[in-house]
Amino acid sequence: MPQLSRRLMRFLVLFCLMPASVAAEPRVAEISVGAVALAVELAYDESSRQLGLMHREFLPADRGMLFIFPLERRHCMWMRNTWIPLSVAFVSSSGRVLNIADMTPLSDATHCAAAPARYALEVNQGWFDGHGIAPGQLIEGLESLPVAR
Repeated sequence: MPQLSRRLMRFLVLFCLMPASVAAEPRVAEISVGAVALAVELAYDESSRQLGLMHREFLPADRGMLFIFPLERRHCMWMRNTWIPLSVAFVSSSGRVLNIADMTPLSDATHCAAAPARYALEVNQGWFDGHGIAPGQLIEGLESLPVAR
């Protein structure tokens, strides 16, 4: 059997050590925020919610991440190990935006829901303002998403 090159060997070792949540393709769904369609990666289990958008260098303008929580309560978000400037909208189980906060990259400062929330939607900072999205706005398409685990 021919010897593997050092570069290929390093790749194989790193790939095998990579956590499954990083190696797997994220589950994506489409929701509507106001009149705007948005493709969102779904964070609906504990490991995907903990990882969030950490360690990423880029988020396409038409993408976001939707955190689906098992319980509706006053969830908080932070930006540890997150390099992209983001805005977060906390959303009730009925699909209404409760509040929106801009978050600073690489910060442990918490941003919390103003009332019990079932979802948190992260997008590039300024996306909500740019699309005229404000508290009270209805988000559609949430009812067809998987149940949080």
